[in-house]
Amino acid sequence: MTHRTDPQIGQIVRILKGKDAGGIGIVVEVLDDRFVRIADGGKRKFDQAKRKNIQHLECTDWISSEVVNSLNESGRVTNGKLRYSVSKFKESNLTNAEEKGD
Repeated sequence: MTHRTDPQIGQIVRILKGKDAGGIGIVVEVLDDRFVRIADGGKRKFDQAKRKNIQHLECTDWISSEVVNSLNESGRVTNGKLRYSVSKFKESNLTNAEEKGD
């Protein structure tokens, strides 16, 4: 079993279970040691963030500083920033995958 670190605010996660499985989200709130709320700024807006069991998520090493800073300053983050962070993450993963020859 893979080692799971506790998700942090602004961390990009892969959704493993549920109707959004295979998708990507950003942790916008840590509710307790089992649940977080995630959003992606597109289908899942900040105001309608999805409550997810962290066992159903795969945490990545990527943490969006824009999202963290915005949440620390105002307690909110714009959906545009969420979308931007998700697209930057996808871009960097595509680049890495191409380098590996996948």
